[in-house]
This record gives sequence, C-alpha cells and structure tokens, in this order.
Amino acid sequence: MNAPAATKLPTRDEVAASDCWDLSSLYESQEGWQADFDTLTSKINTFETFRGRLGESAQVIREFLDFDGEFDRMAERCGTYAFLRTTENQSDSDHQARKSRFQNLAVKASQASSFVRPELLSIEPEKMESFLNDPVLEPYKLLLERIVRYRPHTLTDREERLLAMQGEMAGAAGNAFRQLNDADLRFGELENEDGQRMELSHATFIQFLHSTDRDVRKQAFDQYYQVFSEHENTLAATLAGSIHRDVYYARARNYESSLESSLFPDNMPVSVYDNLIQAVRDSLPAVHEYLDVRRRKMNLPDMHHYDTYVPILSGIKKHHTWDQAVNVVLESLQPLGQEYVSTLEEGLRGRWSDRYPNRGKQSGAFSCGSFDGDPFILMNFKEEVLNDVFTLTHEAGHSMHSWYSSKNQPYQYYDYTIFVAEVASTFNEQLLTHHLLENAQDDAERAYLINNELDSIRATVVRQTMFAEFEKKTHEMAEAGEPLTVASFRAVYRELLDAYFGPDFIVDDALELECFRIPHFYRAFYVYKYATGLSAAVALSRRVLGGGESELNDYLNFLRGGCSQDPLDLLRGAGVDMTQPEAVKTTLDHFASLSKQLDELL
Repeated sequence: MNAPAATKLPTRDEVAASDCWDLSSLYESQEGWQADFDTLTSKINTFETFRGRLGESAQVIREFLDFDGEFDRMAERCGTYAFLRTTENQSDSDHQARKSRFQNLAVKASQASSFVRPELLSIEPEKMESFLNDPVLEPYKLLLERIVRYRPHTLTDREERLLAMQGEMAGAAGNAFRQLNDADLRFGELENEDGQRMELSHATFIQFLHSTDRDVRKQAFDQYYQVFSEHENTLAATLAGSIHRDVYYARARNYESSLESSLFPDNMPVSVYDNLIQAVRDSLPAVHEYLDVRRRKMNLPDMHHYDTYVPILSGIKKHHTWDQAVNVVLESLQPLGQEYVSTLEEGLRGRWSDRYPNRGKQSGAFSCGSFDGDPFILMNFKEEVLNDVFTLTHEAGHSMHSWYSSKNQPYQYYDYTIFVAEVASTFNEQLLTHHLLENAQDDAERAYLINNELDSIRATVVRQTMFAEFEKKTHEMAEAGEPLTVASFRAVYRELLDAYFGPDFIVDDALELECFRIPHFYRAFYVYKYATGLSAAVALSRRVLGGGESELNDYLNFLRGGCSQDPLDLLRGAGVDMTQPEAVKTTLDHFASLSKQLDELL
C-alpha cells in the first residue's frame, strides 16, 4: 500500500494577497526603499562632523541627537522592510541581497558613530550635569542619563578599543556550540507510533516526546542524549569558555559579578533574580504534586522526563479557520476595552499578518513592530492546531504593545525592553485561557485546557528558573576559581534536577546532559525574563479581570509606556512590584490550584 502523497506547500506567488501582509505602511514600492537606502548612505559621513564636538554645549548634543534619531528612525524602517521580505521567502535572492546590503550599511553606520558613547562619557560629571539640566536637552534627558549610568563601567579609549577588538574571539565558544549543535550532530532515525521512520533532530525531538506511545518517547530520549554523551567533553569546554568570557568582561568593566553586569542595562537589582529563585523553590512541592497527578492520570508506574511533554488528554481536537481563531481571540480580549479590540480586529482581519505557510517562508511565528509601520505578525497558521490560536494571541499582544508605544511615545522612547516584552504577549494568553475555560463544552475540554496551562507555567516559570539557577551557580563557581568540567557541570545540574522534579521522579542520568544543549546558556542571565514576564502577566491579568476602569487604564498605560521608564517602574505603575516575590507566588499558587482542579476533573 502506497503512503498518501505529501501535501505540497504553495509557492509565494500562489498565496492569495489577502492572506499576506501588506508592507505599504513601510514602503509603497521598492523604489521608495531604495530612495531611503541612498539617503542613509549619503548621511553616514555626517556623524564625523560631530566628532570631538559633543562636549562643546548642550545645543551641539541636541543637534547630534536630532540627527541620530532621524537617521535611526529611517534605518529602522529600511531594515524592517528588508528583514520582513526575507522571511516571506528565504530562497528569494533579491530579498536576501536587499537584507545583506542593509546589514553592510548598518555596520558602516555603527563604525561611524562608535565615538559617540565614549565622547559623551568623557565629559566631566559637573559639566554633563549642567547639560542635562538645560531645557534644550529635555526630550533626551532620560536617554542621556541611561548612557551616563555606564560611566563607572566604561574604560579608557585605548582599553575600550582593545575590548572591542576581542569581539570576534569572545563569540568563539558560542559559535563552536552552534556549529556542533546545529550542523554536525546527527541523531539517526526513529519509528513513530504509526510505524513511520522519521529523522530524529532538534526539531522532531519534541514531536517524539509528544507521542502517546511511551516506548517511542523513551527511545527518542535515549537516542537523542546518547549523541550528546559522545560529545560531552567538547560541549563542556565550549560552555566553560562562554562562562569564563562573561566573568572576564564583568571584571574588566568593574562589576561585582557577571550576574550584576548582565542585569545592569535594565537597571535590575540582583534581588529580583534571587527572589524569583527563592519563590519558585518555596513552591516546588506543588510542582512535585502536579507531576504525580500527571503520573496517576496517565496510568504510569513511574515518571520520567520523557513523560512530561505529552498531553494527559490527547484525544481533544479543535478546528479553527483563521476567521474563527480571530473571533475567539477578540472575544477573549474584550476586557481590554474597545480601542484595543477594534484596532486589533482591523489589523488581523486586514493585512497585519502573513497567515499561512508557503515554500521558503520562515518557520514559527513572530511580531515585528516599528515606529512608522504597522506591527506585523508572521504566522504559519494551521487550522487543526489549537496551539496556533494561542500563538496568534501571543503575537497580537506584542503587536498591540508596539502599536500603543509608537502612538504614545517619541521615537527615542517607544521601543520597549525584552524584560517587559513577554508580559503583553503572555497576558493575552492568560485571557484566552480564561475565556476558553469559561466556554468549555465539557469536563474533558476543561481538563485539556487546564493541563495546557499547567504545562505552560511549568515550562516558563519553573523550568526557566531552574535554568536561571544553573547559570548563577556555574558563574559563581568560575568567579570563585572552581574548575568547570564535565563532572562539575553534571553535578550542579543533577542537584537542580533532583530538587525541581522531586523525590518520586525518576531522573535518568542522561538528563544531566541537558545542561550542554541549551542555547540560552551561551547568552547567560536572559532566561529569567521569561519567568518574570509570565508571573507579571498572570498577576496583571487577574488584576484587570477582577478590577474596573482604573486597573484597565493602569495596564494600558503600561503598554503606552514604551521604554519611557525603567522596566520595574513601568510594571509598578501597572500594578505589580517585581522587586517583591508576590507576583511569582501568585502564579505558583494559581498553578497549585489548577493542579487540584485537574486531579478532580479526571
């Protein structure tokens, strides 16, 4: 019997225009893009006219920042268009060439303006203080204060030049990991539950772990980690190299620790990081209880890591057309008011989003906002996948954040930081879950949704916090001069696995190797933002759902805020204080409550 022919993806020119985004809010034509590109090229030399002059007066600084802002704004528009075109069809050489041309331009502009920060920081503190108090610099005062904060961590011109020259070497460990992980490792093939042989890869590993057949899940796990065990010494060396780089740069720039160095740009105290870890640690018994609920409801004699991804209820099927998905999303977002919902409806029923897969299109999903264009959304929407409805509302959250910030802030303060970015997106997911639970047809559907929410919180708050704790412990070891070896990495990770999964969970020895395969570890102290973002979103969504006009306005003002305040201050204005553990505790209490509900439903 022949297998059915695979469904072929359409080419880009076969996709209906109404299902594609309309980039005319950026440029009406290729000629418009080229005109701006030429303008930017001609203006690069203007940077040089300000070299050596920034200390002359507040007026000169103002003239420079006006020029720089106009240049940067045009460059953002130009770069966004070039990037979005490549994602439509990555095999289109014209799109790739345009992006490459822009990247070359951006490098030249960066080189031309490299003198600016050191020159501003070389202005004597008293003189800079008088400049900052000059009304002419009022629109840029916060921007300049943020630069001046770096004075204690900025070195002499010669030292800065030497550090800059090390840039390529500094990335060697991360590059080596990516080459090994993405290009060289091969995991072989595996039969799925339907008896089809499939290649095991990073992309299909999670797919295999979602299999309803336990033997398939176990085999995928064993086969995958066997490959990592064969390369554990190389991987340990690259990870150690990355950690030592972080420690070196933190010490070179006079930070107390590599953690403090990483948190400094967001003006984030180390206590926020530590409070997150402590709050999650305090709530681990509820996580252990959920894992036992999972074991019992799946009728398993014991619980392994490869049993934690598959939904407890796998028979629930939900089908949404694009319009139906948009309807559900908009209904769930009604608590955010008329302006939010009607703006988003216009965008999603219009052409903010590139909706469906086509040949050569970038996989996954993202939102890409800019100051002058619509906040575009790339989707690869599949009607039979409920998770794609969650992805749509997630990306819509980012897009509406961009829409509100660009409408309410000047260019220099509209672009929000990563720390707050995930709040707006996961907030929308919370409202969608709440809506779907309220409208669930039966207990099975309700249990499916609760299971989905539990796994989301465990993956985002608990798992990412475990990662964050691993990063902290290993960097502290390096700072104390302790060796970073295969054995020491595995020992630290094993201790964390035992604590986070609990005494009744079977931690396979191979799972210790997970610490060598997480790409985020090469960009340390970043993952905690996922955990804090979801925690803030849960707390804020409960505040909005349980409140009135005032609570809603607090949240919308947060979206309008861009980066006009530091992240902690923006969130505090919205109604949540991330310097205290309450938001994380609220999320984990919610987790414990959902776990009990699931146990009762099944």
